[in-house]
Amino acid sequence: MKVMKFGGSSVADGPRIKDAAAIVKKAAEKEKVFVVLSAMKGNTDLLIEAAKKAEIGDKGYKEIIDTLSDKNKEALQYLFNYKDSGFVLEKIRTYCEEIFNLLRGIELVRECSPRSLDLVTSFGERMNCFLFSEYLKYLSLEAEYVDARGLVITDNSFGNGKVLFKETYKALKEKLQNINAIPIITGFIGSTKEGITTTLGRNGSDYTASIVGAALNCSKIEIWTDVDGVLSADPRIVEKAFVVPEVSFQEAMELSYFGAKVIHPYTMIPAVEKNIPLHIKNTLNPSAPGTRINKEIQPHNRMITGLASIPYVAIVNVVGGGMIGIPGIALKVFSAVARAGINIIMISQASSEHSICLVFKENEAERAVEILKQELSQELLGKMIQDVEIIRGLEIIAVIGENMRGRPGLAGRVFSALGNLGINVLAIAQGSSELNISFVIRSKDTKKALNGIHNSFLG
Repeated sequence: MKVMKFGGSSVADGPRIKDAAAIVKKAAEKEKVFVVLSAMKGNTDLLIEAAKKAEIGDKGYKEIIDTLSDKNKEALQYLFNYKDSGFVLEKIRTYCEEIFNLLRGIELVRECSPRSLDLVTSFGERMNCFLFSEYLKYLSLEAEYVDARGLVITDNSFGNGKVLFKETYKALKEKLQNINAIPIITGFIGSTKEGITTTLGRNGSDYTASIVGAALNCSKIEIWTDVDGVLSADPRIVEKAFVVPEVSFQEAMELSYFGAKVIHPYTMIPAVEKNIPLHIKNTLNPSAPGTRINKEIQPHNRMITGLASIPYVAIVNVVGGGMIGIPGIALKVFSAVARAGINIIMISQASSEHSICLVFKENEAERAVEILKQELSQELLGKMIQDVEIIRGLEIIAVIGENMRGRPGLAGRVFSALGNLGINVLAIAQGSSELNISFVIRSKDTKKALNGIHNSFLG
């Protein structure tokens, strides 16, 4: 058994849905498949925009509903003969009427709560999965539309529901284990124990696929997207970037964190716990081998696996000779930032304790400086801390790979490559796992740095 998850770009319109259905049909001839779908590309954004308009009384939400309806009708007309499309068309109209009534209610009260927004955005997956399941039936395949609400059980953290795994696994097994048809399961959405619609947050459909695979102990989980697999670097920056045939769970998590085109880290957790491999495949190029993500990977001679980066970051330096040997300063710094809800991307501190270097998204750095100056006002007044300074226009580069562990001279080779290119490094961080060396450079040097290191290690 395996799970096949298709992202929004893979089911964006009629032609893409037709391609995805062909892939499902071919797979279903060989083994039992469970299909998880995202909404059509862009539809979730349209639903969010409609909800925002309704909340402020902007009747433009009606036009957005018309756009959603037209996108579904166009796909319908492409996929079905006219005489066979009546039932599906009527159901699409019913969905659109439900969305309109919901948005009309939001307009009347001038409020769109997280709970209401979850219900609005759930229609993207629900409409698409219904359409896809009916198209498989049209192709003479046994298929069944499965609404994940009532199966994926979460708490009431609307917008980012926390999955209750015991209840979820039990419900999924009872529903899916003995189903004879191909289940077409809504990604991204779930519900509370009371049946109130929730969503799973960013990359929620990948998460659903991982949960379904873990619940049913499937042999693998395929993530179908619009790229050939995990790339050694961003091909828009590094011309010689290539598809990496296999990466470990840890490498995939590191690459994902740094913005690489791969499954989001937390969505992998159920699969990792059950040791189920994931396979990144391209709907537009199904014959490509893709990338396998596994706990154990085959030995290879590459010193590093790939490069990734986070653009638009800034360094905030807390500097002061009075911090040396004084307990609690770091606690005050991190607590203040945490209370403000600002995420720290990277941390670096020299053993001299003279400074603490924090890296933030550039649009949050200014607020972080204000918060820190308030929190450390007494230390600034007493000259224990000289300054809280900010450096903008930076980018984090991460060098990632399992083979980096215990490899003497690797860090030296990385920084020698940068030195030969005349690139200055502002901050460095490396975890004890030796899986990742991260450093901060000026944004203007990013292309030169990525290409230089890629050429040095990956040819």
